[in-house]
Amino acid sequence: MTEQKISIASAEGFEAFLATRNEPQWVVKRRIEAFATYQDLCDQPLDPEEFRRIDLRLFRPADYSVRSGNATENAADQFATLMVDRGEFAGHVAHVDGTTIRSELNSELKEQGVVFCSLNEAITEHPELIQQYFMTKAVQADADRFSAWHAAFWTGGAFLYVPRNVELKQPLHSLIGLAQSGAADFSHTLVVLEEGAQATLLEETSSADPKAAGLHMGAIELLVGKNARLAYVQLQNWNERVFHFAHQCGRVERDAALQWTVGALGSKFSHVHQDVMLDGRGSDAQVNGVAFATDRQKLSYYTRQAHKAPNTHSDLLYKEVVRDRARMIWRGMIEVDEIAQQTDGYQRNDSLILSHDARVDAIPGLEINADDVRCTHAATAGQVDEEQILYCMSRGVSRDEAMHVIVEGFFQQVFDRIPVELVRETLSQTVQTKLGFGNES
Repeated sequence: MTEQKISIASAEGFEAFLATRNEPQWVVKRRIEAFATYQDLCDQPLDPEEFRRIDLRLFRPADYSVRSGNATENAADQFATLMVDRGEFAGHVAHVDGTTIRSELNSELKEQGVVFCSLNEAITEHPELIQQYFMTKAVQADADRFSAWHAAFWTGGAFLYVPRNVELKQPLHSLIGLAQSGAADFSHTLVVLEEGAQATLLEETSSADPKAAGLHMGAIELLVGKNARLAYVQLQNWNERVFHFAHQCGRVERDAALQWTVGALGSKFSHVHQDVMLDGRGSDAQVNGVAFATDRQKLSYYTRQAHKAPNTHSDLLYKEVVRDRARMIWRGMIEVDEIAQQTDGYQRNDSLILSHDARVDAIPGLEINADDVRCTHAATAGQVDEEQILYCMSRGVSRDEAMHVIVEGFFQQVFDRIPVELVRETLSQTVQTKLGFGNES
């Protein structure tokens, strides 16, 4: 099959894209509605509270296209993944440039009713689940122009469904890859845990070519049922020529728990809108973030912890390091509805600045409509203490090695909150690589 390059920036391109898809009518209908919403929203200004510190003038959608050719299974071998070769997994899903190249799951889990596959497979084999959950409860197609754009062009992606009271003993792994220059990936991750289920999903993004420009316009939906437990990790490790946009939303029902870990390491430019919605009494969410920006990278996160029910708890901790001429933007908000009495919400953002030209903007916020709550927030930013470096050097440690010790210690508070040893080790190794260590292996 000859590869097609389909424009994502025009109505003609959207029609050509639809012509390449062999999908049920309800999927096509949703795509058409989303593209109409996208066109309308392109004529409206973006939310100034979220986007005022973001410069999108260098982003040119016409430079990127959806690829419709076939990818082979061995295409995954060209990616230097962070986790896949270092742990044991019960299943894998991988896709490159929006095309699924691998989908496998332990047979015992299949017998228990677990589904872990590409979204394209799920549409055919589990349409009732996709119709019920895909962009209906978490990420909304009309949130802004980027979510509508994604809803119109989504390709590839992973679907995880865990039935009631089923516990996965081993984690699952998902890979999102960009291989060709100018390729656009609109992957979507949808996770549904029924009541009492437990699972861990480790997901990573990667570029095959460190010099190939690309676009990722993604979405993540994490739906955690009553008394369920989900640990979700995404390590974003695009090369520094990729534009990365994503809408991400987790919804947590009564007495359920979500632990969400984010590693923001790569891309030329990133903007991620991350919502955590505590919908049921006694629900709990812990959000961990590690970001390291170098050169001229610009990483932006807009996080929201929305408390919708009484006796809910959220705890967000982001730690960032910036150096060279990099920039980090974080805007955080805790929202408490009037009904959400006895809420306990916490958010903290700490930034370490390693050069005079790097910059961090960290803005926490609270919107509280209940009167029996405990909500706190904090943000700190500062440079490395020269006295700490001098102390290390006086004991025979080089300046670079001293910087590594200090940076790793700065991130340690987040590492200690992550129960999956593989994730802790991977993040630690990545920090070393960013600092110029650990490249020999």
